[in-house]
Amino acid sequence: MTKNEIIERLGSLPGNIGFYYKDLASGESFGYRENDMFQAASVIKLPIYAVVMKLWAEGKLDLYEKLICRDEDKLPPCGALYFFTGNVEVDINTLCGLMISISDNAATNLLIKRLGLDFLNEQFKLIGLKETHLERYLFDAEASAKGFENRIVPAEIGALLESIYAHSFINEEVSCRMEKLLLEQQINHKIPGYLPEGTPVAHKTGEDDGITNDVGIVYGKKPFVICFASNFTDVPAAEIALREISLALM
Repeated sequence: MTKNEIIERLGSLPGNIGFYYKDLASGESFGYRENDMFQAASVIKLPIYAVVMKLWAEGKLDLYEKLICRDEDKLPPCGALYFFTGNVEVDINTLCGLMISISDNAATNLLIKRLGLDFLNEQFKLIGLKETHLERYLFDAEASAKGFENRIVPAEIGALLESIYAHSFINEEVSCRMEKLLLEQQINHKIPGYLPEGTPVAHKTGEDDGITNDVGIVYGKKPFVICFASNFTDVPAAEIALREISLALM
């Protein structure tokens, strides 16, 4: 599939589609509405994780600080904390692991509450995410009904992923820790779906009604960043296109 064929394929999908690609060996890149904003769903968890790791590197946050997940904090259906009985004491490092690897919404909201929406948005800008932003907690149907949505920009997320790959996000230790956790992603039916078995992909997914997103680093013969966002779409059709495009870019 050529660049033009990929763009044509993206343009044929229903809804709002955004796409960003960069070959990490040659530096070649292209996109489709890559600088537009899209509803993030759980992809917003990646920039939250980036801020947590930045603060840890700066000595401003202890990854082993304990937070309490109470019954009112537990959210179905994503994650593990929902299934624990009673109050659960969890450190920030574990919350990050749950948030990224199995997309735990309760873990994410605990981190947002700990740091604050406004503070996180300020930090997003400091790490180069100028338009990506948080407007509400995860699984907040009331805020969503009022039009408050968390948003990402594919090209911005792509630049963040590229810096993680290059081990230049904050420092090598931070980048390596983030890369390792993203490689432990358990939701693997999107970007990795049609890739050769065993192809490492460091990525973060997001989904909701009419939304399917996935952003990541594919460690093929020529490693590349791919960021796909789709809102108000036919989710099965969009996911088939994402799998086909990911394979074509190998």
